[in-house]
Amino acid sequence: MQDSGGPTVGTQTSDADAGRRGAAPCRGSRRKVLRPLVTLVARALARMVAMLWLIASVTFLAIRALPGNPVDVWMQEMQGTGLTGDQARDQAARLLKIDVDESLVSQYVGYMRNLLRGDLGDSIILSPGTPVMEMLGVRLAWTLFSVSPALIVGFLIGLYLGSRAAYRRGTWLDRLITNGSALTDSMPPVLIGILLVFYVGVVWELVPIQSLRGAYSSGVQPGFTLDFALSALAHVIMPSMVYVLASVGGWTLMMRGSALGVLKDDYVAQARARGLSERTIRVSFVQRNARLPLVTGFAISMGFVVSGSVLVEEIFVYPGVGQLLADALALRDYTVMQGVVLATTVTVLIATAIADTLYGWLDPRTRTEYE
Repeated sequence: MQDSGGPTVGTQTSDADAGRRGAAPCRGSRRKVLRPLVTLVARALARMVAMLWLIASVTFLAIRALPGNPVDVWMQEMQGTGLTGDQARDQAARLLKIDVDESLVSQYVGYMRNLLRGDLGDSIILSPGTPVMEMLGVRLAWTLFSVSPALIVGFLIGLYLGSRAAYRRGTWLDRLITNGSALTDSMPPVLIGILLVFYVGVVWELVPIQSLRGAYSSGVQPGFTLDFALSALAHVIMPSMVYVLASVGGWTLMMRGSALGVLKDDYVAQARARGLSERTIRVSFVQRNARLPLVTGFAISMGFVVSGSVLVEEIFVYPGVGQLLADALALRDYTVMQGVVLATTVTVLIATAIADTLYGWLDPRTRTEYE
């Protein structure tokens, strides 16, 4: 009995030890996978916080280094009312809720304290007493409505034209696409907007430019109605055309260069040797791999939606974030300027993080280190 029981106990002990020995490597392997991911996320968050603090500090100092200040601007508007310089200064400081004797350090400490609470302050000149966050929310909706679809359309057109030019390299089609893309890419958006207004609206009279100023017609009430939707679409066509024309050239040239590089790779030659059709090679091999670098650039470009529309919105009197920033700069509205710049910074940082994630998802080779 003892002999028969001995091996059983020994076998159980051996199995338990083997189980423990097998479990340890699993836990260790999980740690090896999770540790780099945690480190990556922690570093990304640390960089984001550091960049936000740096941009917020630079913005605070740069805006206050501009010539003039809100009190001086307000005093100039009050000239001729019979008030002395000191009386006008005191009244402006009281109306704008600005302590003219407060030191720069005290202003900075208060600004950062409010920023940590998510409070961007109130407008002091454009709309006194209105929270900047509320103003940004309204204007940002119009900017996204005009810019985002246009950037997507320009990106998709650029991918198609760039791949076609690469496949027809050296032909008249390649020269036409390349030269046209180089022309539009070299023109700033504000110049494209001016040319559209001049030719489309003035010379050819295809579009009534004067009646398309703003986000919708003056006689239309905002709401979920067909009239409002049609009016908003009519008013957004011209600004959107500017964004499409300004972006499509760059994407076309980048896609052409990337596709030409992919066409020289060995796996494309191997695909041809296997007898695959040119359409399959173009779609499944060339376009799929050539667009990877462009996807990250597109995600980052979406982050500049907030700031890239300043002059274009001024041309078409479109009530977006760009026009809000231009008005704030003209009137020295510190809080609104700071809010717009910080909103731009946040969108760029978020877009950069999304670009890294998209690239890892589209290209599995970048994920092998963490799998």
